[in-house]
Amino acid sequence: MSDISLGVGSRVKHPQFGKGVVVQLRSDAYEICFIESGVRQIFREYEGLEVIESVETPSDLATYEKIEKSLIRVLRKFSDVQETVSMGGRWTGGKMILIPGEQGLKEKEIPIEVFFHKIVMLRDRLRVLEAKVNASRLTDEDKVELQQYITRCYGSLTTFNVLFKEKEDQFVGEKGS
Repeated sequence: MSDISLGVGSRVKHPQFGKGVVVQLRSDAYEICFIESGVRQIFREYEGLEVIESVETPSDLATYEKIEKSLIRVLRKFSDVQETVSMGGRWTGGKMILIPGEQGLKEKEIPIEVFFHKIVMLRDRLRVLEAKVNASRLTDEDKVELQQYITRCYGSLTTFNVLFKEKEDQFVGEKGS
């Protein structure tokens, strides 16, 4: 079912709720009005949904899904709003220990969660900087030069990708872009 994209007006059959019509699209689910049980949200990945008639959504229709994706894109581009990024479970409760090379100096312990939060904040601020460079009145050559520096910064931070739970949250440098 996950490879099929249903549009508003598509007719479906659910094993528990019976026949229904897709009335709203969300990024992760369909809102379906079932004849006997009313409106329900069904996740797009749900495999038990039988398609009776698929209707393609017109490209100019402002669906909830499109509005949601656009809003997320705008917020990421122009604000300092930080999304929730999960740290890999194996690091939870861990700590970093910085040991100075000079004898007699005290070592420093930092909870990994604190360090991870700072890495995520740095990544988000680089994204905002990149958006501001793209929106600036600089020449195209200057924009490209600054974007290359930003990309190199991302590349320098790829060492910390091991901390991220989800691959899509990780840093990508020049090779991955």
